[in-house]
Amino acid sequence: MNNSFDFSSFSKQSPKGIFVIYTALIYKVLKATWLLLFIVFKDFSEISSFNVNYIYAGFVFILLFLLIRAILIYKNFQFKIKDDHFILNQGILKKTNTAIPFHRIQNINFKQNIFQQIINVYEVSIETAGTSKTEISIKALSLEKATALKEIIATNKEFNSENNIETEIKPLLNIDVKELFKVSLTENHLQNLFLFLALLIGFFQQLQQFTDSIGKTETLDGFIKENTNALTTSLFLIFILLIALIVIALITSFVRVFLVHFNLKVYLKENAYEINQGLFTKKSIVLKKGKVQHIRISTNPLKQLIGIYFVTFKQAVSGKTNSKKKEKLIRIVGCKKDQIETIKNSLFHFSDVENSLKKFPDNYYKRRIFLFTFLFLIIVYTALYLTFSRIEIFYSILLVIPIVVFLVFTKVKKRFYKTSDSMLLVGKGLLETHITYLEIFKVQNIKMKQTIFQKRSNVADIILQTASGKIKIPCIPFSDAINIYNHTLYKVENTNKEWM
Repeated sequence: MNNSFDFSSFSKQSPKGIFVIYTALIYKVLKATWLLLFIVFKDFSEISSFNVNYIYAGFVFILLFLLIRAILIYKNFQFKIKDDHFILNQGILKKTNTAIPFHRIQNINFKQNIFQQIINVYEVSIETAGTSKTEISIKALSLEKATALKEIIATNKEFNSENNIETEIKPLLNIDVKELFKVSLTENHLQNLFLFLALLIGFFQQLQQFTDSIGKTETLDGFIKENTNALTTSLFLIFILLIALIVIALITSFVRVFLVHFNLKVYLKENAYEINQGLFTKKSIVLKKGKVQHIRISTNPLKQLIGIYFVTFKQAVSGKTNSKKKEKLIRIVGCKKDQIETIKNSLFHFSDVENSLKKFPDNYYKRRIFLFTFLFLIIVYTALYLTFSRIEIFYSILLVIPIVVFLVFTKVKKRFYKTSDSMLLVGKGLLETHITYLEIFKVQNIKMKQTIFQKRSNVADIILQTASGKIKIPCIPFSDAINIYNHTLYKVENTNKEWM
């Protein structure tokens, strides 16, 4: 254990932290005022020299103000460790004091963006279950000091293991570029393509605004109209465009996967996982096993063909679902089947639930999906006919109906559940298959819901609320719902195990 730093008295970040804080403040200002800056620079040549001097003076004043603020933030940001608590003092005019006990810490994250890599400092963030955002973020620590801090927190009884950034333990998972390429092939390319098209549309809107400002609107409109007419009259150009869109989707998927999961390594410690990944922004996460609420294993036909799975660790969160909450979902990509088994074995005893009988929702579930799906199709086709008044629109039903029927049957087939004395396994999906493993004692509350239509068919929904979200088992026989409900209440009320 690294004892070269004394954290019993208040300590500061690296002096380089001033520059990290300064650049972060500048980025926030630019993000909030970019539209105003665009308007100013668009007509910059028309501004008189007298007013230009005021603009330059304003920029200098803002930069100096942000620099002074960064220095004050740095000077007032102090932390120490006392009695198994992480204590932080911060603030300029409004002083705040935060004390976090070690047992509340869910994970410790190391991060390095490009700027932090250049000046050789690490950002350390400490997350707890009581908030949807990072509890504490230390922007700039040296590698040695960051490692020492993590060791002190990580070697208490909650971790009971040394978690060094540079460890000699053989990684459970090590994903190279070839494996990342396989992972990218199994991504949602349609989603990435829509993202690319949205960026492209945004670029053309900016270009149109620029041409409007310089009086070249007709030139741009003529260029677009000419090329659009050429495209619509050439099947070859349409084919080339489709091929180009497919290639763009594949490249976009690979770039995104490569940037986020570059050099992915997962280490399995006694009571924690350490996950390292990232290219431009390097991240290292120490995840406590005891803080994992449940896990979800995902695959699809292409993933199964390649032989890979994705694992998502769900941690405790608070409040409504939002983007901050999603950041607390830690996902490991490209896992092999034996690595999945190792992860499951390290978290819980799952053999009983996997060997139990697989049960499916009542046929009422299938009838309900078909009813709502066809009602939706009727509304869509009615709207299309009223808009275009062409009977040929209904010819596409011959293709749409078989696809819809296939998808509904696939969705129903993938919706199942298994139960054992201590665990619940829930499967769902459409194109992908998601299997959730949940230890019953980690359920916070359970609801059994039954509509008047479900009552006629003697079925009910079971909704399990955990610290990381809801798990729903829809339209199961009422007798099974009663058994799951009563058994869950019994296990929750009689367990002495910690789940937070």
